This record gives sequence, C-alpha cells and structure tokens, in this order.
Amino acid sequence: MIGSFIFENLPCRVVFGSGTLASAKAEVERLGGKRALVLTTPQQEAQGKSLGIALGPLYAGIFPGATMHTPVEVTERALVVMKACEADCVVSLGGGSTTGLGKALALRTGVNQLCIPTTYAGSEMTPIVGQTEKGLKTTVRDAAVLPETVIYDVDLTLTLPASLAATSGINAIAHAVEALYARDANPVTSLMAEEGIRALARALPAIVAESDDREARTEALYGAWLCGVCLGTVGMALHHKLCHTLGGTFDLPHAETHTIVLPHALAYNAPAVPEAMARISRAIGAADASQGLYDLAKGLGAKLALRDVGMPESGIDKAADLAVTNAYWNPRPLERGAIRDLIARAWAGEPPSAIKAGA
Repeated sequence: MIGSFIFENLPCRVVFGSGTLASAKAEVERLGGKRALVLTTPQQEAQGKSLGIALGPLYAGIFPGATMHTPVEVTERALVVMKACEADCVVSLGGGSTTGLGKALALRTGVNQLCIPTTYAGSEMTPIVGQTEKGLKTTVRDAAVLPETVIYDVDLTLTLPASLAATSGINAIAHAVEALYARDANPVTSLMAEEGIRALARALPAIVAESDDREARTEALYGAWLCGVCLGTVGMALHHKLCHTLGGTFDLPHAETHTIVLPHALAYNAPAVPEAMARISRAIGAADASQGLYDLAKGLGAKLALRDVGMPESGIDKAADLAVTNAYWNPRPLERGAIRDLIARAWAGEPPSAIKAGA
C-alpha cells in the first residue's frame, strides 16, 4: 500500500542526447546570460577554451582551476577572475569538482549556472554543495546552488577512461542506494533509484569491456542522471557522511572513495532496510546487495581498499570519531565501534560483512 509522502520536483532544465553540447550558446542566452565564465579543471582547460569559442561573444573568460572537494581558497580565486571579467553566469564543464566550483560561486553571488557534466557524478542535479576548509568538508543545501540548466552530451563521455567511468558510475549508484532507504523516501524517487542502479550496473561492465560502446555510454549517462535526481530530492545517510569525512580529512579521491565504502556502508545498514536491500539486489542481479556491489566494483577493476587511495591506517580511529559527531539521520543507529569496524574493513579492502550491534 502506498502511504503518505512528500515529493518535491526540483526546477532544473535537462537537455539530453548526443551532440547536445552545440546547444550551449542557446542555453546561456535562454538564461539571459551576456558574459559567461567557463569553469574546468586544469586537465580540461583546452576543452573549456573550445567551448568558449563556440559561445562566441558570450564568452567572458575561463577559470581552469577547479579541484576536488571544492576548497574555499579555490572558490575565492575564481571569484576574483569572475569579477575581473564581469561574468554574469557560469558554465561548468567537467565532473563533480567543476560542478562544485560552479555551485560555490552561485552560492556566493547568485549567478545562473549551465552545467555540462563529463562524468557520472550526479551533483549537477542537486541543490547541495560540499566545501572544504582547513581539512574539514561541510555541506550546504540551498536552492541557490541548483544549476538552472544541465546539458548531458553522451559524446563528452566517450573519452572518459573506462576505469574512471567505473568509479564515477558506482559513485552515482551510491546516491540511489541511499535514496531507497532515506528518511524522506517516496515511491517516485524509489522508482528512479532502482532504475538508475539497474542502468548503471548493466552499462558499466559493457563500457569496461568495450570503451567506445555508445549504447552503454548512453545508458550509463541516463542512469547517472536518475541517480543524481535521487541525490537532489531526498536525504542521504551514513555512506555519504563517511565519504565526505574521509574525502575532506584525508584528501581522498571522491569517486574511488564512494566505490570502496559503498558495500560496507550498505552491509552496516542492511538489517534495518530489508526492502531496500531486495530492490538493490534485483537491480544489480545479485543474491546479496552488499556483496553484489563489492563484486561489481571488483569486476570493473576498481580499487577496493582505502589504503590504496591514500588513507593511512592511523586515520581509522579519527574517521570513526568524526563519523559519529554532528548527529545525522541513519536507518540504523550510529555505533562508533561498529563504524570503526566498517572503516577498517574498507581500509583493508576486505569483502563487506554484516556488522552486529554493539560491535
């Protein structure tokens, strides 16, 4: 039986397909933009400059300094460039790092954003920005940071290396996994979540097997969009809290951290969310959701241990302490000892294990 629920449809325009990058100029004009600042990482600067040429007289300049976890000092440098070129909007071309910078600028200035993702991060569909200052990552949820328009162009993902597609895709799956047991879960978001997981779980192995499989790339981008909508619509829980803590404290790579932690966080919550576990298992075609996600990552060749992405063993206790500070909702009560065990298994790359209460 369907009970009472609240569903908030976020006001974001989506342009999806192949070759849709060509609509960027028209979409900036649609937003009323006159001078657009293009944002990229250093690695995508050339791609950003090409986009600037396509924007023609709307192109105000480029800031190619986006980086992981949206450091406040990088945002402040971008603000200086933004003011110097008198930009009235931003065009974010890239993955989660670039999207995050665009959001941080929008939060500070109120400018409109056109977001053009080149990975499966999903943050382009959310009113959430995580920012790092002095080694701590904090999250802000504000309607002002939701991009007004998102262009999904499958062509831009064809050159995303299969290894990055794998971790970026599992990062997206994590959004949908937690949406299925969110405190404010609803039937509409849950449908999107299960479909998003299914699409990515099917597409990612095909991409790893054949990197230029356009059909698989299209399905992966579609799945990532759905998972991003889930992230933006309902609240998250332990998994996202842990990943933000680990990423901000130890400067770990975002997508890889999500990929490693997800099976373990799900195993922790499994006893409290049997219906969500059943839906995840069905979507990925596995008998056990936690083990199935671990096996998926392993089959894609992704790293499985936090120690392999730069986390020191000495950080396990610190991460456990941080994970239980600043109370947040989770379907299973937060127990410091059990969470430490979870982190220790993820650090070592062991398979997920059901963690008993009081562990």
